Amino acid sequence: MTKTYSSKVIKKYSPNQARVMRVNTSHGEFLTPAFMPVGTRAFVNHLTPQQLVDAGSQIILGGNTYHMLCSPGMDIIEKAGGMHQFMGWNKPMLTDSGGFQVLSLSRNSKICKIDEDGAHFKHPITGKILHLNTATSIGAQKIIGADIIMAFDQCTPEAGGREAAVQAMERTHRWLFDAKEMHNKNPLSAYGYYQALFGIIQGGSFPDLREKSMQTILDLDLDGTAIGGEAIGYDMPKTLEILDWLGAHLPEQKVRYTMGLGMHPQDLIDVVAKGVDIFDCVAPTRNARHGSLYSGRIVDTGDWIKFESDFDRGRLLIKTACFATDEKPIMEGCECYTCKNFSRSYLHYLFKQKLPFYPNLATIHNIHVMHKVCEVMREKIIGDSSLCSE
Repeated sequence: MTKTYSSKVIKKYSPNQARVMRVNTSHGEFLTPAFMPVGTRAFVNHLTPQQLVDAGSQIILGGNTYHMLCSPGMDIIEKAGGMHQFMGWNKPMLTDSGGFQVLSLSRNSKICKIDEDGAHFKHPITGKILHLNTATSIGAQKIIGADIIMAFDQCTPEAGGREAAVQAMERTHRWLFDAKEMHNKNPLSAYGYYQALFGIIQGGSFPDLREKSMQTILDLDLDGTAIGGEAIGYDMPKTLEILDWLGAHLPEQKVRYTMGLGMHPQDLIDVVAKGVDIFDCVAPTRNARHGSLYSGRIVDTGDWIKFESDFDRGRLLIKTACFATDEKPIMEGCECYTCKNFSRSYLHYLFKQKLPFYPNLATIHNIHVMHKVCEVMREKIIGDSSLCSE
């Protein structure tokens, strides 16, 4: 078997811990830092695969394991030849294990219960009890056929304190050992190509637990390292603190992934400075369809970059009455299809009238901004934009 996955740092940035990596997969290569739009249900909301590419997408998170098990089901995905074929995406893809859904669903014990054997939950349509554990999660991800797959984990809740963090971490480690054993026996997708397996560092907001979880994952010599838990991406000060605890010890040549991070363009800038390579978040698409559009300036500060904006949290609220006659684009200097062709006034009109054209144009813009921030970071790190071409 030829291993079709590799990752290599091609340039490090001395003022901070930022770096550019070249990652090769069975569906092509991508350069980091890279934002991954989220296609939870086998599509990224309001965008076609070609629009994703045009907006700058190199890799996506495609097909959440929990949702794909619920619908359309693994039989249909396998018959289609995998998620790439099913959703018409021919570039690299990462999928998740369903661990976050285990956390969110388990808050209602009538819907989902967690025990040592995994999560038992009711199908949202049929009511049938489904069992999501290491075996079913890894098995489903092999049928999904993503280039990067995640070990099944229990996402650490922030509200549970140390006892809950220890329990989630230790269970995650036990499930990880099972995932590694399964991966060693068969590291290929259902379609014959190699899948990279990442482990997920848990441990909540406790430095010793995070370090213990990290070491457990490093000892298994996996293809990459994800940093999970409810705080990551939702609490940025805590996220950056956790990265400070871990950063110096993470393997240099392996991808570092902060899960569920990317509510704001500045979030990407902040974690890349801590050595993170990839990230995903539903916020850019969700914000877009609810009328919250990124607007600002990517400013070179000398040592690094930042996202400056005249709007609160860097987001323009397109429903605001002042935009009804504003003929400027969403973001001055933006080269996305939306900004080059349509005004704030037009988007205000579409949004207020709830017209179906609006979410497509809005999502194109928000996704483009996230990718543009990554592109500027790559250029800043490397110092030669020609090396950063996608």
